[in-house]
Amino acid sequence: MRYELTDYEWAAIKPFLPNKPRGIPRVNDRRVLNGIFWVLRSGAPWRDLPDTYGPRTTCYNRFVRWRRAGVWDQIMDALAAGHDAAVQMIDTSIVRVHQHGARIADNNQQDMGRSRGGLTCKIHAVVDTNGLPVHLALTPGEAHDNRLCSVLLSAMLPQTMLLADRGYDADWIRELTRQQGAWANIPPKRNRKDPICFSPYLYRARNLIERFFNKIKQCRRVATRYDKLAANYLASIQLASIRIWPRSYESAS
Repeated sequence: MRYELTDYEWAAIKPFLPNKPRGIPRVNDRRVLNGIFWVLRSGAPWRDLPDTYGPRTTCYNRFVRWRRAGVWDQIMDALAAGHDAAVQMIDTSIVRVHQHGARIADNNQQDMGRSRGGLTCKIHAVVDTNGLPVHLALTPGEAHDNRLCSVLLSAMLPQTMLLADRGYDADWIRELTRQQGAWANIPPKRNRKDPICFSPYLYRARNLIERFFNKIKQCRRVATRYDKLAANYLASIQLASIRIWPRSYESAS
């Protein structure tokens, strides 16, 4: 069926899944993951999951349980550990929050912001030289693009070139980059008075992070936020990103 894991993708993900050597045998992990990816890609509610993937409660509970156990974080970190650090690109993308994902009453910690267009959420991402995801985070939609720079760029390696748009042209970001032995190639704002070093030719590679956002938004549960909980929505983004890694290796082989 559509959206199911290939053998190559399954081989890349399987070693990171928790083992259950005792007790009642667990429902087939690959079938459950295929069900999770079906919901992620189609954007359908969990209750519409086809019977082919087993009980919908099993798929949903496994998705949440492994999120709480940090399984999705571990897979993402393991796959991104070998990223090409020559270049890192940072950017954000706005996502509309569906009415079914409206904030839980009296809970303002779910990374949703209200603007003229309604409720929105902002995805922050860092990708490597090849446009593969390295770090991901969420903020409310009205938050400034550079709010999470100090966190997302804290692990840059020396000699790395940082590419970002004008929204990241701030002296403190350039200083943060310089302290880590890296170089920020960011176009200057129109009102910047002090001249800076900027290469338009190298900046052309920044389109890779735009392509990354286009790829993960092929998953409808990423393109529109249906999740009330920020943790569940971030897990969906991680799953969409995790699938990009083995596909890049498979296409290169």
